[in-house]
Amino acid sequence: MTGAVPSYLSPTGQEIVFLLLGVLAVGSALLVVTTRQLVHAALWLVVCFGALAGCYLVLTAEFVAWVQVLIYVGAVVVLLLFGIMLTRAPIGRAADLDSGNRAVAAVVALATAAVLVTVVVDGFRTAYAPLDPGRGSAEELGAGIFRTWVLPFEALSVLLLAALVGAIVISRTDIRGRD
Repeated sequence: MTGAVPSYLSPTGQEIVFLLLGVLAVGSALLVVTTRQLVHAALWLVVCFGALAGCYLVLTAEFVAWVQVLIYVGAVVVLLLFGIMLTRAPIGRAADLDSGNRAVAAVVALATAAVLVTVVVDGFRTAYAPLDPGRGSAEELGAGIFRTWVLPFEALSVLLLAALVGAIVISRTDIRGRD
């Protein structure tokens, strides 16, 4: 670390935009899990993923931001919406989906959030990392993944493929065991 560390009382424009996008991401994530309509939850998930992509842009990780938009917003949410429509899941409010544990869930969520915020603030109170442009480029990211982390990357891809095949086998009802 070189130079003076800026004060928290005089944030830069990047820090303000990052904070606003973070608040938007947390707020929309809360709406994802608290809304009673499934389609609205999927749309709030789009807002949350978009805010995260904006955070990546502020952190000068352009490649990761575009991957976030293309993969998560463009594919995962569309897949979720198609799954909702094709399975004929209840679109509106459904009383039978409420377990009645909202108070306990809220207390546990608030306690977990308090512990996480306390640990993060205490652990990174004096840490400061200046934003250097170009650190999130595709070249650096690819070099990091395919030089240093190639074996875990491939092991994860095999694990995800096995999980996909297992999910297909479990969900198929026309496959019967040979008795």
